[in-house]
Amino acid sequence: MSSTTHFPDTEGFQTQSDNFISWLQASPGVQLNPKLRLADLRAIGAGRGVVAQDNIPEGEELFSIPRAMVLAVQNSDLKNLLGQDLEQLGPWLSLMLVMLYEYLQGDKSRWAPYFKVLPSRFDSLMFWTPGELQELQASTIVEKIGREGAEESIMEMIAPIVRANPALFPPTPGLASFEGDAGAAALIELAHVMGSLIMAYAFDIEKSEDDDDEGDANDESYMTDDEDEQLPKGMVPLADLLNADADRNNARLYQEEGALVMKAIKPIQQGEEIFNDYGEIPRADLLRRYGYVTDNYAVYDVVELSLETICRVAGLPNSDVESQPRLEFLAELDILEDGYVIPRPVEATTTLEDILPAELVILLSTLSLSEEDFKQRQSKNKPPKPSLEANQASILVKALHSQQAQYGTSLAHDLEIAASLPPLDTLDVSSRRAIMALQVRIGEKQVLQTILGMLEPAASGSLKRAAGDDGESRQSKNQRI
Repeated sequence: MSSTTHFPDTEGFQTQSDNFISWLQASPGVQLNPKLRLADLRAIGAGRGVVAQDNIPEGEELFSIPRAMVLAVQNSDLKNLLGQDLEQLGPWLSLMLVMLYEYLQGDKSRWAPYFKVLPSRFDSLMFWTPGELQELQASTIVEKIGREGAEESIMEMIAPIVRANPALFPPTPGLASFEGDAGAAALIELAHVMGSLIMAYAFDIEKSEDDDDEGDANDESYMTDDEDEQLPKGMVPLADLLNADADRNNARLYQEEGALVMKAIKPIQQGEEIFNDYGEIPRADLLRRYGYVTDNYAVYDVVELSLETICRVAGLPNSDVESQPRLEFLAELDILEDGYVIPRPVEATTTLEDILPAELVILLSTLSLSEEDFKQRQSKNKPPKPSLEANQASILVKALHSQQAQYGTSLAHDLEIAASLPPLDTLDVSSRRAIMALQVRIGEKQVLQTILGMLEPAASGSLKRAAGDDGESRQSKNQRI
């Protein structure tokens, strides 16, 4: 991953890469396409990467990793050594515990060569200082980091197991044990490393026909409220060493019955890097999860409005559902959210209807109802239709302006700074993080400015598309979306 770690000297780096490939080649069932090589891409700030040594046609298999080689709960000896059901910890914490065990085993772990090519230091938001996080200003991504909650879960669910089994979890060099304040601090930091590896690299492992695991996945912090519905997670050697690029994505991982198989999804020329893709995620989440920012993901930038902000500008005393009948009404209908995400309009033909969540427009409509109309809706137990008229648009404009005002600098100021930035690889860690925060907040401010440009005419009675004025056909529909 770009900008996730600081690597050791060149000789050690290459030796670790060579040992890792040798380990894969010697592992039963692993198939590696000879057209690939694991490359040192630190000169371009990309760490390790996989490069084509020859032309690769679309559909050709790049490598195949047997399910038994995946670093996962079901493949580790720990589940038998502990004598307890690790699945009860949930997919995140169970894999974190297994990775702690395997890492602390050192060279005795079957995955030792794999651990040595994985990063140990990160630029993901979990590791930023409070001062560095302030550079993100009003970005709501800060609220999603979840460090405090993650540490509570580590101490409540991971620490007791680790401390009760010192032979399985020997302390790191220089540490007597994981007891006491120093031991707890060391355990938490090591667990954060494992959690960050899972967040950045792990795949959701689908069930094979003879597998009883079940569920779906989530990437919030290290845990989620729906862990009983999640798929188990696993670290797939080599698959996670592919860098990601939204524009140049040319490979995809397929989960087959006995193995996980990476295949080319387009022709790859000799000398080209092989890229995976993270999907349509905004740069704020790219930074939170993977520790870097790239302009290729700018098209996925979003702005998020909290329910609290919307209620405040609409004149409600607070956003407490139980004390606000209109919010309680929507909550009972299961269409009330804590926050609403509005994506960046990327096409000239994008309309407000395309980008505003229906739940958001229903909330605005409900807040705009007269008391009499609201009581009628209550009696029918039916919400208003998602129709944006001048009153609703006016509330949304106020909410967006309120969010905009929370940023400490203007978009123009940030763009001026961005125009004269030095290369990231010439900066220290804190300066590099400040620049990545700058890129994130610029994207969010651009989304705010664009949406306001579309909405302000709507608030005054005429709708406007993202680029150019194309409102006549929309005005004939009573300014509704």
